[in-house]
Amino acid sequence: MSIRLSFLGGAGTVTGSKYVVETGGTRLLVDCGLFQGFKQLRLRNWAPLPVDPKTINTVVLTHAHIDHSGYLPLLVKNGFTGPVVCTEATRDLCAILLPDSGHLQEKVADYANRHGFSKHKPALPLCTQKDAEVCLRQFSPVPFDDESKVEGGVSVRFLPAGHILGAAIVELRSKGLTVVFSGDLGRPGGATMVDPTAVSHADYLLVESTYGDRRHETGDPENALADVINRTAARGGTVLVPAFAVGRSQTLLFHIARLKAADRIPDLPIFLDSPMAINASEIFCDHVREYRLTVEQCHRTCDVARYVREVELSKALDNEPMPKVIISASGMATGGRILHHLKRYAGDARSTILISGFQAGGTRGAALVAGADSIKIHGQYVPVRAEVVSLPMLSAHADADEIMSWLGHFNAPPRMTYVTHGEPAASDALRRRIEEELGWPCQIPEHGSGVDLL
Repeated sequence: MSIRLSFLGGAGTVTGSKYVVETGGTRLLVDCGLFQGFKQLRLRNWAPLPVDPKTINTVVLTHAHIDHSGYLPLLVKNGFTGPVVCTEATRDLCAILLPDSGHLQEKVADYANRHGFSKHKPALPLCTQKDAEVCLRQFSPVPFDDESKVEGGVSVRFLPAGHILGAAIVELRSKGLTVVFSGDLGRPGGATMVDPTAVSHADYLLVESTYGDRRHETGDPENALADVINRTAARGGTVLVPAFAVGRSQTLLFHIARLKAADRIPDLPIFLDSPMAINASEIFCDHVREYRLTVEQCHRTCDVARYVREVELSKALDNEPMPKVIISASGMATGGRILHHLKRYAGDARSTILISGFQAGGTRGAALVAGADSIKIHGQYVPVRAEVVSLPMLSAHADADEIMSWLGHFNAPPRMTYVTHGEPAASDALRRRIEEELGWPCQIPEHGSGVDLL
């Protein structure tokens, strides 16, 4: 009886993760993410899946980020009726992220229709808040480290990946074969998250390569963050941070709380302007066992910011001239309230736009890091005069050396290692290192390709 693995996303790009495992009439989908970034990638979200959602028995999620979970509402809408197996924290975060994603898509479509900047008449959301709420009924969380039986004699085990709350390395076992999906690997020795779990065996391995061609800076993130805040405040500006609502926002608040407690930055107001990030921060302390932090540290982290839930209060921030820090989603500036703040502050030479994580090609965040003179928001070009600073040491992704160190725990080479979830240059750089330094057989799968594992 064969086992077949197909790559329907996360191949040749860092978004849209979707991997199909088929064995003995059972079809599993590992991750169910949206494509982000370049338009030609985003268009894949609108195309029918190569497999009929009605024929998928189970979805297994590595973690809650939208590039791994955001297609679920569509999958259910188009006929998927099985369980979504994940960790408890991933379920809790998806209950925030997915409805928010649908709501934002509805808002963007409505805004486009009212202001006439879409080519589509009318502009429609990919999925709605209601679609997301419906799909949440199918979530079936399981604890870390427990081996759980799913369809067709396949078992799954989740191991802490250290990337964000609930993030897991996934072990699938079937017919004596072990297939390991790294998901998104976190960083060893991080300020808040636990280290990625060391894995010693896989017959086949899928490893992410987001930072497969680079090393993170080794500087102290708090020193760098203090420098940015202090110099921006000194010139009367605002520090605007596009941040991922889950993970990055909480890490930033942790460092800012420590800086304030040590009087290393002025006592300026900190605003967390993202209902989704606020809700995620409230979940933060419910799962403290997944962090390095005590309950007291969790509460101190969350209490450092003023929470902005209402739209009117969010708009008022753009009319407030005092120095401040605004942390707002989305992390790659692809949507959400951050766009309205960028329209206000990108042209302000006193202010700073602080980039705190990976920016996929084709996103506004990537354009800002590349030094763009202007960025397009809501059909109009906005000049960029603010200082733009990138602090890659705040990344929640393992860099190339950290990925190689994680691979070094395997007792023997997998039969094949597939390098996924990376831009082409990053994936190829990691492939070369795996082949040359470890001597392992290694491939970079193409989008839509498939291989027989057994």
